[in-house]
Amino acid sequence: MREALGFFLGCLARAWLATLRVRLVVDPALDAARDRPWVLVFFHGTQWPLLAWRRRRPTLVMVSHSKDGAMQVRALSVLGFRIVRGSSSRGGAKGLAAIIRRLKKDDVDAAFAVDGPRGPYGRVAPGAALAAARARGVLVPMGAGVTRAHVFERAWDRFVLAWPFTRVAVVLGPPLESDGVTAARIHEAIATANARASEILAHGKGPVLPSRSSSAVGAHGLPSARTR
Repeated sequence: MREALGFFLGCLARAWLATLRVRLVVDPALDAARDRPWVLVFFHGTQWPLLAWRRRRPTLVMVSHSKDGAMQVRALSVLGFRIVRGSSSRGGAKGLAAIIRRLKKDDVDAAFAVDGPRGPYGRVAPGAALAAARARGVLVPMGAGVTRAHVFERAWDRFVLAWPFTRVAVVLGPPLESDGVTAARIHEAIATANARASEILAHGKGPVLPSRSSSAVGAHGLPSARTR
């Protein structure tokens, strides 16, 4: 039953996300890291607009062993993610080890909400930096901005749900080398990316991408931007 519900929610999310008008800004420094694994890092609450752009290659995410895990696995699979099971409370070490192995072996990236799974908001856990270091990858800070959305004020992460057909901005900041990087530096880089995304929407800067289903892949392995 949970898997069936997850499939339905995944299809609904895919259709919803396809309506969003995405402005994508990629830091030029990422071009030098295009052949290395990317460990995408972001804060909880911003993930909805971040799902609206087509990732450059298959991306791993960790899903907990909670009762709702099967539903999440099915929904995220519909959205094109590759799933590794584990969490900070159950199987986290095994899950992180599995992500590291696949980053080393396969042509994949990984994505981490660094302050998860239950906060506190903005407090950076060490898992993402460890994965990047062990896989000889780079940390890529991600930020998002939305023009029209519902914010779940009572949720610990103040989850932002962008309304259909609204404008969103996605920013991929300059890569961070994992060796010696501090939690404070990761936090600062993500916060900067979020601020940049809000600035882009406020000033109308940055090209608008086509829908996820029709995006072309550019030099970074990311969708080629075009104005519409």
